[in-house]
Amino acid sequence: MSDLRTTLQAGLQQLKLDLDARQVDLLLAYLGLLQKWNNVYNLTAVRDPVEMVTHHLLDSLAAIGPLHLQTEGRALHLLDVGSGGGLPGVVIAIVCPQIQVSCVDTVAKKAAFIQQAAATLQLSNLRGIHARVETLNALSGQGYDVICSRAFASLADFVNWSRSALNPDGGVWMAMKGKYPTDELAVLKTDAPAVDVFHVEQLQVPGLDAERCIVWMRPAAGAVA
Repeated sequence: MSDLRTTLQAGLQQLKLDLDARQVDLLLAYLGLLQKWNNVYNLTAVRDPVEMVTHHLLDSLAAIGPLHLQTEGRALHLLDVGSGGGLPGVVIAIVCPQIQVSCVDTVAKKAAFIQQAAATLQLSNLRGIHARVETLNALSGQGYDVICSRAFASLADFVNWSRSALNPDGGVWMAMKGKYPTDELAVLKTDAPAVDVFHVEQLQVPGLDAERCIVWMRPAAGAVA
């Protein structure tokens, strides 16, 4: 555990994230839950604990700074689509307690894991939803201010499937990708023309020698979310 903590804290320093001791403990406790439940529920293909710190925790934590800049640290509702084991949703819930995080997945056992994580880690701002994202409708509530995904689907499918859940008053999409998605961006123009890509942000994940970026999108001016 000490090696995992050292790796995590070194990564946090590189990312310039100032977390308190409780948040670091919660991130490591979440990693422990992920390992435990992974044996039964197959939540992630990454099994080595040190790799999980880099490929899961730090990869998700790399998005925290950009998320703060886009939302100005406001209290808001965020939906993590195709969340699986809770990445990045659970990490966001731990680091950003002012954000109400919902993790939606079509697999019941994965949504159940999120609920278990919320209870075990005492995260009142986290919940798991077993549903298809297409069935979530902003008209039945306030909608989500940020809808995010990590390695979930193509950009076009992501925005088209989740559009009904987006807050029509200023909601944005946050798609975490690997390499700059040139082909997906080209398809997006034809398959989701009412979507505006307003920023593509390059990320540097500590300890990970791979390209990462965030594609920020919102409904085009005059478009109905």
